[in-house]
Amino acid sequence: MVLRTHPTAIDTVIVGNGPSALILSYILHGHIPYYNPSNPHPDPILHNKLAQSLCLLDLNVQNLTEHFQASRLSYSTQALPINVLLDTLIRPLADTEPGSFKSCVEWQFEPRRAVRHVVLGNTAQAGGQWADNPIAASWDIGTLSYAEMLSLPGYSLAEHYRVCGKELPTDFYRPSRREIAHYFAAYPHAVKISDSIWPSSIAQKISRTSNGFYIAPQGLYCQHLVLASGTFSHLLPARPQLQPLLQLPSHTTQSEPPLLVVGSGFTAADIIISTLPKRKIIHIYKWSPEDHPSPLRACHADAYPEYAGVYRRMKLSAMRHYGQDGMFSPLRRRKSNPFFSSSEWDQSYEGLPNTYIKQVLIHGQFATVTLEDSNGRLFDREVSNLEYVIGRRGSLGYLDERLQKEVLGLSELTGDGMDQISGRSLRSRVEENLEVAPNVFITGSLTGDSLVRFAFGGCIFAATRILSATSKVASEPDSGASLTLSDTTNNNNSYYRLTNGHADLKRPRKRASMSMDMQMVSSICTT
Repeated sequence: MVLRTHPTAIDTVIVGNGPSALILSYILHGHIPYYNPSNPHPDPILHNKLAQSLCLLDLNVQNLTEHFQASRLSYSTQALPINVLLDTLIRPLADTEPGSFKSCVEWQFEPRRAVRHVVLGNTAQAGGQWADNPIAASWDIGTLSYAEMLSLPGYSLAEHYRVCGKELPTDFYRPSRREIAHYFAAYPHAVKISDSIWPSSIAQKISRTSNGFYIAPQGLYCQHLVLASGTFSHLLPARPQLQPLLQLPSHTTQSEPPLLVVGSGFTAADIIISTLPKRKIIHIYKWSPEDHPSPLRACHADAYPEYAGVYRRMKLSAMRHYGQDGMFSPLRRRKSNPFFSSSEWDQSYEGLPNTYIKQVLIHGQFATVTLEDSNGRLFDREVSNLEYVIGRRGSLGYLDERLQKEVLGLSELTGDGMDQISGRSLRSRVEENLEVAPNVFITGSLTGDSLVRFAFGGCIFAATRILSATSKVASEPDSGASLTLSDTTNNNNSYYRLTNGHADLKRPRKRASMSMDMQMVSSICTT
């Protein structure tokens, strides 16, 4: 085993070792992105603007994206403009015409621009949340993103498949979590950035000093700090009354009492998908489709049959509960959705919408729970285990209190705020600037854009500022325009409405079409 010599001072520390941290590390090793005019973007307006200055560092995002809303092409209206911009340059028209256009980005290795940095991650291998699975769900469930949306620069997922001797993924292929975890773990060595990756390194007590930052456990000083720790590091805890259920031994057979699952999102669905038909399930979930719909509702049955299947069953149970059983029949969906035929739902699944757990009585290896439905009816169920999965959050608890206040823009910290970081926590701040405090940047899902495809823009923003500060870039920005990630007067507009990029799941990409507003197109063509 080779012992790593740790420096005591370095330019940049990246906290987190997920995809966004790996992308940023790749850039800080001296791989600089350029627009490749030989592979012009199908948007002629964007192509003409980028052709005037090919380096993709220090972009004037507002100028480059101001026509996106009126374009006939398909641009996401959910992610930050800088993330949408880099996504479309790396994967032009990926949602509507996958594989039809080559990447417009060329990565050039310029070692003189490299910046000394380290990536601190608490997992044993690179990958962040992809390398860690805190729930009892299968590693073989397909990802939400298609394969081509998960590739990192310098070593694509397709290349990884070739190296591993596997068949190349086809369009619309959803790789398993296991496959992506293996890919991210192999990535640092493949692109030669492993010298900066410090696995199993827990960052704590990070504080600001007079000329930078200090990371206590590693005894490390740095000039720039990048927060890439994500918003999925831990599950929201169950209330104390339910804690005894979490201590019950695991069970795996159909003959035992059902598994109790609480939650209405993807994590709950993952557990249900992984468990059926081996075990019976009692599923308690929030049902308020008008006010707070489950994110599963956005999943089209063609693209995400398993998630659509879980949602359909939730909907059927809710309709039965509220006396609307005759309005919906799952039989037609069952014929077209292969997930329905994979489990005996009627015998294995009991959905209980808007139900409250009032009492828990442990007896031996099992428990009896007293439940109250939305009509006030009390009834008992015997259960064997509990999976409490109402959501995940991130934490900024590794920052000291003063630095947390700076990052969050708060004068005081209240409650468990530092351990309840969601994609919304910093969204309003990053819509103005991804440098959320002097020399502190955030990337990845902390920005509110949780999909890997939307990680590139934030990484390039942080890299630009870090490279500029270390005198590796020829000149400073001419004006403050490039610092603006969006028009702040539009922050309340639906254009910036946060859905973490998942709104696009409501329709299968195979059927996606490029909608055209002829009036808008006409106005653009005449300017």
